[in-house]
Amino acid sequence: MSNGQRLEERRRRRMALAAFTTVLASASVFVISDAYFDFLEAPPDPLNFAEAAIAIALVCGSFLGIVELRRNHRLLNSHEEALAAASGALADVIEAQFTEWRLTPAEREIGMLALKGFDIAEIAQLRGAAQGTVRAQMTSIYAKSGTSGRAQFAAFFVEDLLAGGVGGPARRIGASTEAAE
Repeated sequence: MSNGQRLEERRRRRMALAAFTTVLASASVFVISDAYFDFLEAPPDPLNFAEAAIAIALVCGSFLGIVELRRNHRLLNSHEEALAAASGALADVIEAQFTEWRLTPAEREIGMLALKGFDIAEIAQLRGAAQGTVRAQMTSIYAKSGTSGRAQFAAFFVEDLLAGGVGGPARRIGASTEAAE
């Protein structure tokens, strides 16, 4: 989802919250005014007290509902912002790892497309290259990354991301050679 789409979605949610709040406030005003005028017109009876209690419960429920909706709206916005930041951070980490592996610009592009789930034929079509060329570049990526195939290549990033960091010391290519030196 692009930034513009996220902003439009937030605007729609704010408008829905405003509409919901308006409907609840209008219903509350109607029920309270009805109960008030019932008390003024006739001597109070148990039905009037029940109606007044329902009106008070409606107002309290509306208020609590609005507070909870606003809290959830803020929480959703903060989660969307965190997800956007994490997505950007993951892309940065992937690029840094590609640099560490010394991938060529073409290999970087192919590696990113492979991580996004495109198959060899789709990558070849997107790049205007032969499938054999893409296959050879993927083989070069696997060799430079120390992975044995597409699944292990993708798992390199996903596994460490789930563990709290991407490409930890034990996983980084060159870490074992640096330690040995």
